[in-house]
Amino acid sequence: MINRRRFLSVSSLAGLFPTLSFKTVSPTPNEAPAGGPLVISTWKQPKANAAAQAALDRGGSALDAVEAGVRIPEADPEDMSVGYGGRPDRDGRVTLDACIMDEKGNAGSVVFLEHIMHPISVARAVMEKTPHVMLAGEGAYRFALSQGFKKENLLTAKTEKEWREWLKTAKYKPIANIERHDTIGMLSIDAQGNISGACTTSGLAYKMNGRVGDSPIIGAGLFVDNEIGGACATGLGELVMRTCGSFLVVELMRQGRTPQQACEEAALRIVKKQDYKDIQVGFVAVNKKGETGAFSIQPGFNYTITQDKQTKVIDAPSYLK
Repeated sequence: MINRRRFLSVSSLAGLFPTLSFKTVSPTPNEAPAGGPLVISTWKQPKANAAAQAALDRGGSALDAVEAGVRIPEADPEDMSVGYGGRPDRDGRVTLDACIMDEKGNAGSVVFLEHIMHPISVARAVMEKTPHVMLAGEGAYRFALSQGFKKENLLTAKTEKEWREWLKTAKYKPIANIERHDTIGMLSIDAQGNISGACTTSGLAYKMNGRVGDSPIIGAGLFVDNEIGGACATGLGELVMRTCGSFLVVELMRQGRTPQQACEEAALRIVKKQDYKDIQVGFVAVNKKGETGAFSIQPGFNYTITQDKQTKVIDAPSYLK
């Protein structure tokens, strides 16, 4: 407890200082206003970003925004790398992976989920309604049904036709940028300055049955630290998993790198260890200030950013020119 003499001493010191005035500092061009809002996603996703921005405009959290945003390609049969209409594995089964992470470090994930159009919402339910981070396969499917999700046929006539054509040769080789690399990753900063992220995919086309990539793995396809920033990865997931890619980007930002520098260094970690000429990996990142970055191994990777109600699709710089 402060005594009377101490109180008078502190009071007299306070009187020595005039009233402080603060100058408002305008953000730099690549910096969000204090507390956001901002949405950034992998690849050309203006509709997804619009849905995320609409959630923010309604007063929703960054978590609400990223879930609403990635649900758009999940439900789009023309987006054949995510959700409904996604290309199947080599057995003709559409299997989905997704994860979500909030500003408190909570996370939820589903892997090898079949028959459910919105795996990102199931992942959020795992995060909020179970003691676990990840559910897989039949267990994830049964949990989804218990939460009111409906069983649906995700294999469209178009993707089934493509798959049957593929069966004639059954050759498997991922080609850089052709599949749009099986992922949408999205990060958002809300009006309170909180950061959340989401990542969802149907995986590589004609993969081995049971294959899971980086997209639902916390620290690989997605990582968020609300004190620092967030990152998402896209591309050949095996390479991202081996380097804990998104976690690496965030940790590099913690060490003082800008989001751009962090994305570049994470990509170079892969280049140094792999034959990179025929593979693609790309990263996007945002820090607490709202500064963003993106980088890929191959040219052809782009990302979508919504900031100050303006949406732009930007070609990311790349290691190979």
